[in-house]
Amino acid sequence: MTGELPGLSLRAALQSARRQAPHAYHEHHEPLDRTAVAEHYAAHYAGAPATPSGSSEDIAVYTQPTDGRSEVSMPVVLGTYGDAERLRRWLPGLPRRTSFATVAALREAYRAPTRLDASPFPHLRTGDEVNLRALPALWATPRDAGPYLTTGLLYAHDPSTGHTATAVHRMLIRDEKHLVIWMLPSRRLLAMHRDALARGERLPVTVNIGAPPAAMLASAVGSAYLPPGTDKIELAGALAGAPLTLAPAVTQPTSALALSEVVLEGYLDDSTADEALPGQTLAGSLPEVLGYDGRGAAGLPVITVTAVATREAPLFQTVVGPGREQSLILGLAGELAVALSGVGSELIGDVHHAPAGGGMFLLVAQVRKDTAAADRQLPTLAKEIFDHHPFVKLLVFVDEDVDPASPEDVLWAMTTRSNLSVDAGHLEGFARIRLDPSQTEAWDAARGRHAGGHRSYIDATAPYTMRGAVRRSFLDPLEG
Repeated sequence: MTGELPGLSLRAALQSARRQAPHAYHEHHEPLDRTAVAEHYAAHYAGAPATPSGSSEDIAVYTQPTDGRSEVSMPVVLGTYGDAERLRRWLPGLPRRTSFATVAALREAYRAPTRLDASPFPHLRTGDEVNLRALPALWATPRDAGPYLTTGLLYAHDPSTGHTATAVHRMLIRDEKHLVIWMLPSRRLLAMHRDALARGERLPVTVNIGAPPAAMLASAVGSAYLPPGTDKIELAGALAGAPLTLAPAVTQPTSALALSEVVLEGYLDDSTADEALPGQTLAGSLPEVLGYDGRGAAGLPVITVTAVATREAPLFQTVVGPGREQSLILGLAGELAVALSGVGSELIGDVHHAPAGGGMFLLVAQVRKDTAAADRQLPTLAKEIFDHHPFVKLLVFVDEDVDPASPEDVLWAMTTRSNLSVDAGHLEGFARIRLDPSQTEAWDAARGRHAGGHRSYIDATAPYTMRGAVRRSFLDPLEG
């Protein structure tokens, strides 16, 4: 791994973390059934929304996971992305403040990937040697449908359109050679799959586990927010400060991320299956991003795996589901998406997706008011944000002297710079977000009123004419 950068290699990132913050890096060498690994991590390290803890998550490596009968093939790594500052050390291109100006600079740094002529992985299993059950995929809770891949980064390229998909979706290991995948309807991979089926073709894919940190973050940015003619791999190169490397798959006509720990090669065809193990009744899935158990889905696409490639002494990187780790991946990517969309470019100076909202549902926008007219622009800006970013449920506007990433500071602004009876707005006409229990029909019925998919915003900013009267005692005053 000589010369590998933390943004381009999981193992380089872990070595960097262990060197820079050894107190936040833990190894557990005792044998631990993989059905209990997630429970152990949640009890000792996980943060909100998985647990009430508001702290960052440490990295934990479980070196002897077992399947109850024998030792599983590789160590399990949890908590990799559970600390925002740790991620920033790995990704020099990640803006500290996320605004139209800072992402404009990021766009200038996009880097096309380098490409290898052959697969670099020293170990390859194909045909009858493929056994997905040998992977130490976790059962996060006893209620899960089965073992899931939670950080498998899918890569697909459609030569007929030139489109590329790079995204993480939950995948249930159904048997030795098949994965049941739930794809977000808004993501490009689902459209590419449908297009391939319409042509009577399969869609070749690779599933990259332990992928480069830069690719993991970039994968969570919606393709619709990227400049035309660019893709997430180029964005990942900008975040890492160096280009990613792609390599050809061995059994499929597609590519893999060359510095991933484990690569599954396979294809999507018209095969479908319920999100349940063979012989089991469809019920739950796994813990979702907001901290509640998910529900299994019927008739999902199936990936048939044709090969498993690994690095030497591979690591199996995963997440427990609704912890701070997944919220930070989604949140940092969502912040980039807000700025890349250009919404509110003249007003917004920074945005922050709070982990309390799973990195998607609660957005804090720091705004700069140059005139009194800006007071009247916030309701319109709220509508534009909700229209362009459909997972945002609650939006809080704060002033420039408030840190949008500090929950205490945001609550202070909501307490002292807003009267919720008049400074909270509600917008109708939006679709329900099924991950949020408070947006279900059952919730409406229990409350005795209809809320549906309403979105809300809070103006926790000082009126422009009052800025001089609400100076913080120990900070530079607001201008005005």
